[in-house]
Amino acid sequence: MEFRQLTYFMEVAKREHVTEAAAALHVAQSAVSRQIFNLENELGVDLFIRDGRRVKLTPIGKMFLERITHAMNVIDDAKREVQEYLDPEKGTIRVAFPISLAAYTLPTVIYAFRKRYPEAKFQLKQALYHELINGVIKGDYNMALIGPVPMDEKKIARKILFTEQVVALLPLHHPLAENNAIHLRDLKDDPFVLLPEGFVFRDIVINACSDLGFYPNIAFEGDDIDALKGLVSAGLGVTLMPEVTLVDSTPRSTVKIPLIEPNVTRTVGVITPTERGLLPTEELFYAFLEEFFTQLHHFKH
Repeated sequence: MEFRQLTYFMEVAKREHVTEAAAALHVAQSAVSRQIFNLENELGVDLFIRDGRRVKLTPIGKMFLERITHAMNVIDDAKREVQEYLDPEKGTIRVAFPISLAAYTLPTVIYAFRKRYPEAKFQLKQALYHELINGVIKGDYNMALIGPVPMDEKKIARKILFTEQVVALLPLHHPLAENNAIHLRDLKDDPFVLLPEGFVFRDIVINACSDLGFYPNIAFEGDDIDALKGLVSAGLGVTLMPEVTLVDSTPRSTVKIPLIEPNVTRTVGVITPTERGLLPTEELFYAFLEEFFTQLHHFKH
């Protein structure tokens, strides 16, 4: 089994098309077909179901792709570790993050880190909550910022960086818009705008309402935090969101109001794998995260 065969296999699996894979690899289509044939012959199984130039992975092909992807990640990490051992301040940090930390938290930390280590590089990946956890476990990346921090998963190590308040965002002309604080129960008859199913923050909002004996009337869904802000700005409903997503400014025609009952919070932290170590530059960034948020906490208090 050759490294080239595995590279060709992964490209064909990704594109589900032999000719397109060959173009991406800058080799002849016949070369790709031959390497895939040799790989299948060596393994003694069919990795693809063929329909002309279009192909799809067989069940055993899907399993093989998952294993090979993990192995390639390990090889890439090994190469980077050797390079970063010599000069960790010039290495690359692969970090994944949820959409709620994309606008302020992650850019702020990266900016501060690059001021100290200006030659460090980042590869950033946005993902949903469970994708972040699975990506760290499987080796797609070694580190992810996440909120809330998962406490029960055994294959990850976790570090809570801060706990943030969840606040209400109301249209400017809402009857409660001039209140200094509100009870969540006061919004039980309002239309809510929420993230779609699959987003953990949606569950946080629904659970907070359920604890008070009502289910929110979900009038609209938005694919990201900015979409929710726009819906509230248009007067189409109310929502709850992490305060960090409003740190720069409150959207036009809206008002941010603290909740006093219940006190809804979200932990935000970093997760890493228990079965792999961080690479040298990632170690630098992890230590910086701890230092940065510890200092921020002391400053606020």
